[in-house]
Amino acid sequence: MARGRREIEPCSKTYGFPIYCAGWVPFSHIPTSSASQENENENEGDDKGDSAASDASDKFLVALGGGGGEGRSGVPNALVISGFDFPSRSLSDEPVIRIGTESDLPYRMAIHPTGDGIICSFPNGSRWFKWDLRGSRDYKKLALNPSEESLTQLENVSLQALCFNKEGSVLATGSEDGNLRVFKWPAMESILSEVVDDNSIKDLDFSFDGKHLASLRSSGPCRVWDLNSSSVIANLARESGEIFRFCRFSCSSDDNQVLFVIAMHDDQGKIITWNTTTWKRIGSKRVVKDPISAFNISPDGKLLAVGTIEGGIVVLNSKNLQVHSVIKKAHLGLLTYLVFSQDSRLSSIYFYNHCLLVLFSFFFKGTCFEIDQISLIWRVQVMTLLVFTKLVQLGICL
Repeated sequence: MARGRREIEPCSKTYGFPIYCAGWVPFSHIPTSSASQENENENEGDDKGDSAASDASDKFLVALGGGGGEGRSGVPNALVISGFDFPSRSLSDEPVIRIGTESDLPYRMAIHPTGDGIICSFPNGSRWFKWDLRGSRDYKKLALNPSEESLTQLENVSLQALCFNKEGSVLATGSEDGNLRVFKWPAMESILSEVVDDNSIKDLDFSFDGKHLASLRSSGPCRVWDLNSSSVIANLARESGEIFRFCRFSCSSDDNQVLFVIAMHDDQGKIITWNTTTWKRIGSKRVVKDPISAFNISPDGKLLAVGTIEGGIVVLNSKNLQVHSVIKKAHLGLLTYLVFSQDSRLSSIYFYNHCLLVLFSFFFKGTCFEIDQISLIWRVQVMTLLVFTKLVQLGICL
């Protein structure tokens, strides 16, 4: 008997181009236009508004960017917005929005935390895209429009990292040529700038209170900046044999902030914990035997997610670094990006030219439930995480 082909899940869609960047956008966070609000006010007493709000809470948007780059590869460059419905675990059959970017390749993106829009980085500059939602909270009413105001401060700059602070009032950017710049948003007034030639920025993260910024370069220590004084307050040195890869702030059990740094040491991945008052190491734990290629933390700071070059995923409790779950061979290839949704549900995406979202069950009242790579087997307190995997030759390096 011929072996049957595995059924294609509704959470898997093909978009026809290599995906370089992605992120979650909760549909409920996108504000409606003033004209839409007036129309809704005319329908007072109608319970449809409550129903629409309830429906919107279960609908998320996945922003995807990528393409074939410059040249005549025949692969288009595009920014795509796809809808994801949690109750049915399905991506929309067709993109909600598809914006062709001609010869410009969307390479990095940052989602504004209040749902205002998306900043997308291209090889030679960046653009700001604003949401426009008219009428009812329906995907069909949604548009994403390029802003008329150009980001002149980021022209002719190839960004390797960019992120907003929690309030969305500050934007940090790091370029391939070694330029770290932080701006007030949306005024784009400079807060700090540092240039280190031939030492590109690899990762950036704001502290939860917005006072500090951690920056990692391709070599050297992890630097911590005081944004009030625009000065370096700590250089977190590597120990012999360590190579720093990622940095993320979180909260400890006593609600004090800590800084996690992912490091490679003798081909094994470990998590280093730093006190954010003394800036001394307070812990270190080897978590995987394979090189770590992706790392992120949930918005509430409670969970850490680690991805490896072998396609494995490890999820840990941020307070004690105890392992919550290990998913061996969650994907067939290198994991290059991890991102949690705003409500901290866990999902994963495996892609080359397609997008696959996978829901994982998690802890409920101290009990760890088994995880199925494809099927949702427990719907209580589900965590959501996007896992991005792609081939190294597409241009994303470790």
